[in-house]
Formats: sequence, C-alpha cells, structure tokens
Amino acid sequence: MPVPINWRPGQRTLALLVAFLLGAPGQLLSGPSWNGKKCAVVLTYDDALEVHLDRVVPLLDSLGLRATFYIPCGFSDFQKRLHDWRWVARKGHELGNHTMFHPCEGGRAGREWVRPEYDLASYSLGRFADEVAAANAFLEAVDGRKTRTFAYPCGDTLAGGVSVGGVVRRHFLAARGTAARIETLDSVDLYHIGVYLVNGQTGEELVRAVREATGKGGLLVFVFHGVGGGHSINVSAEAHRQLLSYLASQQKEIWIAPLVEVAHFVRERRGMAAGPVAR
Repeated sequence: MPVPINWRPGQRTLALLVAFLLGAPGQLLSGPSWNGKKCAVVLTYDDALEVHLDRVVPLLDSLGLRATFYIPCGFSDFQKRLHDWRWVARKGHELGNHTMFHPCEGGRAGREWVRPEYDLASYSLGRFADEVAAANAFLEAVDGRKTRTFAYPCGDTLAGGVSVGGVVRRHFLAARGTAARIETLDSVDLYHIGVYLVNGQTGEELVRAVREATGKGGLLVFVFHGVGGGHSINVSAEAHRQLLSYLASQQKEIWIAPLVEVAHFVRERRGMAAGPVAR
C-alpha cells in the first residue's frame, strides 16, 4: 500500500510545475526546437539550371545562406559546368540526388514532355536503383561527399508500378516529396518531406509562408526551379531576393540550412541511426 505524502503549503504546486516542465518536450526547459531556433527553412533548387549558378548562388553567398540543389546528373547544363558546381559544394551547399535523367511518369495530361525512354512507368525497379546509384557516384566525384538527400522527380514514387521507397531508404538520409505542408519535428516523415512549391508568388507571399512556419515552430522546405527565368516553373528575381533578404535578417530565430543537415538533426533528436552512406 503506498504511503501517503503530506505536502506542506506550496510544495504540491512546485512539484506539479517541475513535473510539467520535465515532461513537456519543446517547452521552457528544452527551448526552441530547431537547432536552437524557432523554426527551420530549407531552400531547394531543382534541375541544375544555369540561372542557379549565375543568379542564385551569388545571392545566397552574399547573404551567408546555404541551400540544397537537386541535380539530374545526365543533364548537359550540369555537365558543362562541373567546375562551377564543385565550387558550389565547397561553399557549403548540398548537391542533392535528382537521378541521372529525371524520369517521370508519362501518359497523362500535362506530361506530354516526358520522353518514352525516360517514362518512369516503363522503368523496372532495378533500372531506377541503378540510375540513382550512378547519380550518387557522379555527385561524389564532384563534391567528395557520401551522404546526401534525394528529391523524387515530379514527386513520382513508383517505377513500373512498384514503390521506389526501399531503394531511396537504402541510399539516402532523407527524401523531399511534393505534398504541400509545413512539417513538425515530431511528425515529419524523412522520406516524404512536405514542401512549398514556388511558382509565381510575390515576395510578400513567400515571406508570409516563413512567418507562418515560425509561428508554428515548423520546418518549411521551399522548392524553386526558375528564378527570373530559366524554367516554365518560375518566380521573379525580385520576389526571390525579397525572401532571401528576409531570411538573412531573421537568422537569430530561423535556422536556414541544406536539407542534409536538417535530416541529420531530426535523426539525432529522435535517436535514429546516422543513416545510409551513398553507394
């Protein structure tokens, strides 16, 4: 039979307060959730466009920000400027895997541009795995790194009708999806990370999304393609600059980092294994 506790005045209140603080993750004792900051923002740029080298990287570097660039290694725009991309990696940006040839599922409205030889619906799982591994080897030759993240081309997750999830988990620390959402530290699925797709928004709209993520204490992953041109999915150079300038001014409260670093942080907080090494 438990022995009753005779609390003196004020003791019970103090004990309850201590129990609350110790048992409330993310509350007063543990502080901000994201690497000591209120929220996390990841800037990602797809398809190794020349505008990324000529316009985006210089702006990022001038503001002290780092990003993730998802590279389809078979694209000629990437291959003809390998020296420049090597310098991008040396400056602390991540070169993420976006396959060799950016295969997507064709045969549907809006996908008329998909070439038959790169129609993911006709891929075998083995072909997809080989392409991912080849891209990892290519990227390692450029930046010397063995650990990186992945972005599903077009957000497609089936090769020949079979899930590519197992392949992605074997090769990558995390993977960016296409679902529109602000993630939380407790619920984020590292292999289907939600995003904010940028296509024509104003600078004010982009900043508003960051403020929402800050208020929620979440993770916001931006997906850019063209910046001031260079792709049919595009945002103006001014809107992009406005967003980055705002982020640079808020670094005391917002953690801005490549996705690979955020994935490492989430794994450490959850007590997960360090993750796969690219092979």
